Amino acid sequence: MKEYDTERLVDIILDSYKTHELTVRVDADNMLNKDTLIEVLEELRKILFPGFFDRNRVRSEYLRFLVGERLEFIQYNLKKQIARALGDCELCRSDCGDCSRAAGDRRADELVYKFMEKIPEMREYLYYDVLAAYNGDPAAYSYEEIIFSYPGLFAVTVYRVAHELWLLGVPMIPRILTEHAHSVTGIDIHPGAKIGRSFFIDHGTGIVIGETTEIGDNVKIYQGVTLGALSTRKGQQLKGVKRHPTIGDNVTIYSGTTILGGDTVIEKGATIGANAFITSSVDEGMRVSVKNPELEFK
Repeated sequence: MKEYDTERLVDIILDSYKTHELTVRVDADNMLNKDTLIEVLEELRKILFPGFFDRNRVRSEYLRFLVGERLEFIQYNLKKQIARALGDCELCRSDCGDCSRAAGDRRADELVYKFMEKIPEMREYLYYDVLAAYNGDPAAYSYEEIIFSYPGLFAVTVYRVAHELWLLGVPMIPRILTEHAHSVTGIDIHPGAKIGRSFFIDHGTGIVIGETTEIGDNVKIYQGVTLGALSTRKGQQLKGVKRHPTIGDNVTIYSGTTILGGDTVIEKGATIGANAFITSSVDEGMRVSVKNPELEFK
């Protein structure tokens, strides 16, 4: 059996750390713990949908205690994670001014409290998202089925949570949460997107919704839809620029459609058929469809 020179392997790996320093984080405080953030997300889901994701029956007389206990868990763990994210000033999207640990803890505490104040509003949005899914899908037999099992609702729930953190200026954590949902469902919603009430994703796999997308109320989209940027060749120079389309109220977008560009507006009431490729605006109430290709049998 061939003998391996372990010491040599260690040396060449350490050399690679010196060569590619961008991908190395040593002699620094631990940054973020993704597992902890997912635990926080699961506790949030239990607050957003009480009784659905608990192992045991939730009794109404204990509900106040349960909510308080879960808020305490979220406050403690999310505060620590936000403080770590804020402490890495290169990743902070605003000038923090005072980078001391105490200042970071105070700022994190403020952000967590502001975030938790938004929970009733998140619940309201999700209530209408569940209604939209039920009313928009004849295959849905109950609201419970949607809450328990629909990947689209899971992705939208995580987006609603991450979007509030994004609005508060929390670095990194919103993207970690939505990418977790992406890995679970195949649905990629950037936390910076603006999405209105009664949003329904049917099936969902392969959907991409970019950072500067704006979506109105009562919008329904199917699997494989991309709401993307027309061109990203300028890279970081496009940061903050409106790159993704605007979708008006009461729009339906069928599977496989791609809509690109920050100047592209799909006005209210429009219906976009499957497999369309759109880079210009669509007027109110218009129906857009691709001519059926001819089938050839040999």
